[in-house]
Amino acid sequence: MPRTPPICLVLLAVAPPASLIAQNIHPTPPPEVRAVPLHEAVHLDGKLDEVVWHTAPAATGLRQAQPHEGEVATQRTEVRFAFDGAALYVGARMFDDSGARGVRTRLVRRDADMNSDYLEVIFDTYHDHIGRLFFQVNPSGVKMDANGLGGGSDNSWDPVWEVKTAIDSLGWTAEMRIPFSQLRFSSTTAEQTWGLQIWRQENRLNELSQWAFWKLNETGGPSKFGHLHGLVITTAPERAELLPYVVGRSSNVPGNTANPFYDPHALDGRVGMDARVLLTSNLTLNATVNPDFGQVEVDPAVVNLTDFETFLSERRPFFVEGAGYFGLGGLNCFFCSNVSSLAMLSTRRIGRAPQLSAYRDTLDQYVDRPQNTTILGAAKLTGRTPSGWSIGALDAVTRRERALVQRLDSTRVGYTVEPLTNYFVSRVAKDLAGGATQIKVMGTSVYRSLGDSFAVSNLTRSADALGVGTEIWWGKHTYHLMAQAAGTELIGDTAAIHKVQVSPRHYFQRPDRSHPLDPTRTSLTGLGAYTRVAREEGSLLWELSGNVRTPGFDNNDMTFFSRGDYIWMSGNILRQWTTPTKGYRQLLFILGGQQQYNFDGDLTDREVHWYGQITTLNYWGVSTFWIHRANVFDDRLTRGGPVVRSAGSEDWFVNVNTDSRKKVVLGSNGDISCDREGYCYRSFNLQVQLRPASNIQLTVGPSLSHQETGAQYVQTVPDTFAKSFYGNHYVFAQLIQNAIVMQTRFNVTLSPVLTLELYLQPLIASGAYSQYREFAGPRQLRKLVYGVDVGTDSVPAGSPQQHWIDPDGPTGPAPKFLINDPSFTFRSLRGNAVLRWEYRPGSTLFVVWTRNGSSDVTRGQIDFGTDAGALLRGPSANVFLVKMNYWLGF
Repeated sequence: MPRTPPICLVLLAVAPPASLIAQNIHPTPPPEVRAVPLHEAVHLDGKLDEVVWHTAPAATGLRQAQPHEGEVATQRTEVRFAFDGAALYVGARMFDDSGARGVRTRLVRRDADMNSDYLEVIFDTYHDHIGRLFFQVNPSGVKMDANGLGGGSDNSWDPVWEVKTAIDSLGWTAEMRIPFSQLRFSSTTAEQTWGLQIWRQENRLNELSQWAFWKLNETGGPSKFGHLHGLVITTAPERAELLPYVVGRSSNVPGNTANPFYDPHALDGRVGMDARVLLTSNLTLNATVNPDFGQVEVDPAVVNLTDFETFLSERRPFFVEGAGYFGLGGLNCFFCSNVSSLAMLSTRRIGRAPQLSAYRDTLDQYVDRPQNTTILGAAKLTGRTPSGWSIGALDAVTRRERALVQRLDSTRVGYTVEPLTNYFVSRVAKDLAGGATQIKVMGTSVYRSLGDSFAVSNLTRSADALGVGTEIWWGKHTYHLMAQAAGTELIGDTAAIHKVQVSPRHYFQRPDRSHPLDPTRTSLTGLGAYTRVAREEGSLLWELSGNVRTPGFDNNDMTFFSRGDYIWMSGNILRQWTTPTKGYRQLLFILGGQQQYNFDGDLTDREVHWYGQITTLNYWGVSTFWIHRANVFDDRLTRGGPVVRSAGSEDWFVNVNTDSRKKVVLGSNGDISCDREGYCYRSFNLQVQLRPASNIQLTVGPSLSHQETGAQYVQTVPDTFAKSFYGNHYVFAQLIQNAIVMQTRFNVTLSPVLTLELYLQPLIASGAYSQYREFAGPRQLRKLVYGVDVGTDSVPAGSPQQHWIDPDGPTGPAPKFLINDPSFTFRSLRGNAVLRWEYRPGSTLFVVWTRNGSSDVTRGQIDFGTDAGALLRGPSANVFLVKMNYWLGF
């Protein structure tokens, strides 16, 4: 099996210098500031020339988080707040002792990395010490906003708010107007108190300062925010928003001209509307009619030779907005690899590509098949109640999809390729102990109206899951417990449940397992759980984690689920140094390990790892890790066959990044891993960011990889004489893979609301199969190469792609079998261009061109000149799309 790269998650950013304030034995009370009512109109121009910006009390006295933790910020900041019946206003003056010359700014698209001076204002509008709303702006007026009310941080949230900035001899200023209709807060009261945090980045000095101070080796967050007093919201904000849209698309797609369904120049269009209704000040209903769930970003090309499904991130706005209300808790670790969270929802399942085959008979010749399932409608309810309950509910209905098939006799038939399906998910969470404890309950349901017998035999009728989770902080937010548990149930015909049991998620057909395949089952149930306890604050941290999936656990109909049947455990110790020395600004080390068993007691993973990270005095970052993996059992390598053994390995990784503030920024990493059998994986990645002007960025990222494996699965061949392997030959090969990839992005920002983004990804990959082999026996590591160690491997003259294997030689009773060499060379060129114009607040025009082309040959090696030329000469699909929406608030 091709090597799975380790997943490394370092959750704590190491701080520069330790605070000198730590000697104060009395805790500092959180800072406070008052918002004042407006008695005159504010003309939003960024100049702060209204009276209120000179008379309202200011939030000031920011202190450095870096580079000199705890010291007073070198640049003074004053932030004032005012309100009227419709909106909250923020007026901020960012002084700079170098005046306008000291201001560093860039033009980028909304929510992109600014890499400049900025001001960020964060509100805990419920004052529950959990949720947050982020509003950030830089001197060019570029906005960033994010919603953390439901948990996490959702950068896809794009509320309708306005901001103007100005640069002058004193530094720069910002003036914001944030409508109450875009916020969520407790019901209108005489006076409200919100949590408040203010951050300022002074890029020239690399100085990050904060209003409510906490040390960088502390957990921080809303529980340590300051307070905004004085808000009086007596009238309900606007109740409804409508976002109608229109889309036109032209597709030029290569195909078979003999296919009667082929249209080389297709034109189509659609109209629809999204709606949002504010039921109360803290509860929102989103709905959509004939939704446009297209995406303007192109998914990267991948080469997948494993039995795992390729996971692609959700990019559709309706689903990503408010996603924090639909999580059970996620997975945290200082360092871990090859482990999955107890995910309950992946919304890319809704509107997925049809699952059923459109070829049902040998007479079927041409197929007109929909690429995706049509979403008839969807609705979503999110928000909080005054008593501290967080609520998220989503329901979506997808249409029954049919494929039209023309047969060899020119008759046409229609087949169902996806049944009418309802998707439902709901989560409720309760905050306790001032936000230090949170309890969550989440349920999901998929119900299909199957109809015909083919769908009944291939798809489950229903898939349900129910989970509970909790997060508990104690010891002044020093210690943290995460715990989650969930159960799943699939119901369907015996054939459908049988298909689930033999899928790569389970492999119940494995002949040596203690939980064997049951062909009579009409349901499948299972349990999953995850827990982690950790010290999260201080210089010496630790964590212990456990993760379990029983053999029958399966929620793949509603999320991305790769496998069950494991018991995983992990532990790490983390030490960080936050006081700069003559050699570094910050330093961190992690030492730990993990191991995993299946429910038969087989050890399927064991590793020891070490991680180091340093920030140098010139703000370069260097990180490295080493992983030692032991020889373990592998219950998946034979893809439904008996357990075999997998070779351990040593893995080294190094990453280097230069100062991100510069006009030229370099990042590179290298990885080398070799197993006990001498097979190695090597990769090198380079990323170069060029910023020739404040509104232009070019990113080029070439990468090279070379991967060798001695146990790449090829096929399973029945043979009654193969007694040790239960009547089968599980055929493997030596596989040598090479890949050349170039990720290229070119962004031009013409104004804070007008951007042009170009993306291009050429990919050339090859895989050469050779030395076909099988394992010497179950639970063994040794392999027997056909024609060398056992049997014969003959290639007929004139047919170099065919290998006739006689597993026990000409004198043995086992029959010969054929292997068609699966070696390949794959060429792909993907790209798109996106013009985005927010022509009025909340209303956007997209003009998009997408190109997707690929070709392949059976060479098995890369011929760079030939393959690079084929990138442009091969067939390609070109799609031109225009989308416009118009925001209406009532």
